[in-house]
Amino acid sequence: MIDFMQWGAVLGLKSRPGRAAELKAGHLRLVAITPEMLLAEQEADAARLGNLLRARLTDEWPPVEWEPYLHKMIQKQYDELPETFGWHRYIVLDGGLGRSRTLVGAIGGFPRANGDVEIGYSTLPAFQRRGYATAAARTLVGWLLTQEGVRSVSAQAYLQVPESIKVMQRCGMSYVGQGDEAGTVKYRRMPFPA
Repeated sequence: MIDFMQWGAVLGLKSRPGRAAELKAGHLRLVAITPEMLLAEQEADAARLGNLLRARLTDEWPPVEWEPYLHKMIQKQYDELPETFGWHRYIVLDGGLGRSRTLVGAIGGFPRANGDVEIGYSTLPAFQRRGYATAAARTLVGWLLTQEGVRSVSAQAYLQVPESIKVMQRCGMSYVGQGDEAGTVKYRRMPFPA
């Protein structure tokens, strides 16, 4: 298995100062997760996390499928590959003028071999089937494909979750075969030719 330090060499990543901490997709704002936000989440301090994000968190946060090991994995990636700051983002719905933003889900990317970045995404139940995952994934995929050393973006989903497969397809990804786990499929998108 390739570790984070090897991923940096495989991807040819280099630090870039002044990277954007927020991406926009219509009314959505994808806010980069900081180590302080990770700590607030690990400590189940929703008030502090909400303050850091300048957003409201619903009772559905964190997502049911959010595994505690992801905190350690993201922190390790930041420690060993600080140039990947911005690859992990929270999806925040901008409520507009005079209204607070609401955290509606999460999205992020992890370096893989051969310049591939695998993304994962999740939308809280109250916000599903509204196009948030597709909008956020399209935005993150497009941004990742502009980053130095990134040659493709991929995602995996269980066959029994057709909504996730539709998100991958709407992001311009094509089926490339079975996923890493039984019952999963893998999709990938390469940059469009210039």
